[in-house]
Amino acid sequence: MRARLKPGRTAELRKKLETGAFESLRPFGRELSSALRRARRDPETGEAVWEEQCFCSPPLAMERPAVLDHYFDDIRTEAVAPGQGWRRIEGLPKLWH
Repeated sequence: MRARLKPGRTAELRKKLETGAFESLRPFGRELSSALRRARRDPETGEAVWEEQCFCSPPLAMERPAVLDHYFDDIRTEAVAPGQGWRRIEGLPKLWH
């Protein structure tokens, strides 16, 4: 996943992740919350990057309207094997300080 945080919404998203506000969203809340807490920042583009398991078609069909579209613009997905995405971005700085 790659996306740009919307200006002025970063602090709100961080607080919601810290308080577990999305955990109860079924069936994706726990996975989405965990992935966003572990997200990285691409210093070249300024984008947030993370790996998220999704079984929807199209990808993120539930996550986008419920959470992602409120906090991010330019959301893009790329299919990777489980864990491969995290390995590719592990050297990037963490999104949350």
